[in-house]
Amino acid sequence: MSLNKWTRIYYTKLIDSIAFYPAIIAFVFLFLSWIMLELDFSTYGREVKLGLSWLSLKDATTARTIISTVAGAIISLTVFSFSMVMIVLNQAASQMSNRVLNSMIENRFQQIILGIYIGTIVYALFLLSTIRDISSGIYVPALSIYLLIFLTVIDVFLFIYFLDYVTQTVKYETVIDRVKKQTMISMERNYSEISEKTLTWSELPYVEIKAQKSGYFQDFNEKRLLQICQENDFYISFIYREGTFLLEETPCLLLYNKGNINSNILHEIADSVDFYSGQPIDRNADYGFHQLAEIAIKALSPAINDPATAVLSLHALVSLLKFKMTHELPTLLYDEENTARIYRPNSSFMQNFKKCIEGVWNYGKNDQYIQNELFEMIQQLQRIDYKKQFTPTFEAWLEKIGAAKLKSSL
Repeated sequence: MSLNKWTRIYYTKLIDSIAFYPAIIAFVFLFLSWIMLELDFSTYGREVKLGLSWLSLKDATTARTIISTVAGAIISLTVFSFSMVMIVLNQAASQMSNRVLNSMIENRFQQIILGIYIGTIVYALFLLSTIRDISSGIYVPALSIYLLIFLTVIDVFLFIYFLDYVTQTVKYETVIDRVKKQTMISMERNYSEISEKTLTWSELPYVEIKAQKSGYFQDFNEKRLLQICQENDFYISFIYREGTFLLEETPCLLLYNKGNINSNILHEIADSVDFYSGQPIDRNADYGFHQLAEIAIKALSPAINDPATAVLSLHALVSLLKFKMTHELPTLLYDEENTARIYRPNSSFMQNFKKCIEGVWNYGKNDQYIQNELFEMIQQLQRIDYKKQFTPTFEAWLEKIGAAKLKSSL
């Protein structure tokens, strides 16, 4: 694996990590403590403390006690707060799906709260190390300590709000709505209206480029591949959709060119394709469809037996499918000269519909609640299918559901 590829993959994992924002915020608080200490020991800071007698804190022992108490209290808040988060994550994994954990772990609000708590602790500990026992009190950073007290009050109010936030997060509808919104944002950012396009290079000679390792084909370095294709008059066709699991040495793309191809270029192209685990919805909206279907299926299992949650997930799925009816991930990518260079296959509406709806139906076809809701949702999709592209499929499904409803009523 080249350094460029290693950097690209681990940068992606780093910014999605639960520790990324807390680490950044902790460094900000460390810098703030340095700024405050500089202010405290400056001529201006001394004048402020002399002018405001209530800001004078000359006893080093009292200052240490305040800082130690605050640091211990915030550590306790941090432990308690994120013990609650772990409980919520465990409940979501056991009753909905392990796949939804990523969307919960990547929640920026939780990370910011954790960062503020850790930042306050860092600020307090750094402050504690600067206190000196001098009778004049000049080296007791009173301004910095009062700011620490103010930050502690803010942390307490954040803790109260965080308790309410966590109780909302544990609700099924909240998790389902978050996955739905993430999927819709991903589609709105990356998808365009469906248009018919044909390949212009399918008759050219080609070579196969194989996967360097087993894993999920997640993404590729689009900018670099387009640059290579433009410079060498290449064309690339990916064989599999993003999100597909490929074994090592499996051909993953075809490189079209009329002449000989340098082995170094072949290696660089192979190195531009990323394989790693996970289901990042922001990079592949299909993961959102799969997660919602999995939540519905698990809710319908005998162990959970919660049709209401399955219906919530079904509603979210159908609203996403409505957008998918008229939009798709662009299959052709163009270089700077507006020449099509890369073809990538993507999932169609029918593929998503079949994979998600059939899975839910197989588990819930004997439940009248699921029957009625699915019948109504497919009717609505049929009404907004203005081009009548999927009418035969919708009619077949309505007939199948109608037969199941009739059988259940007998």
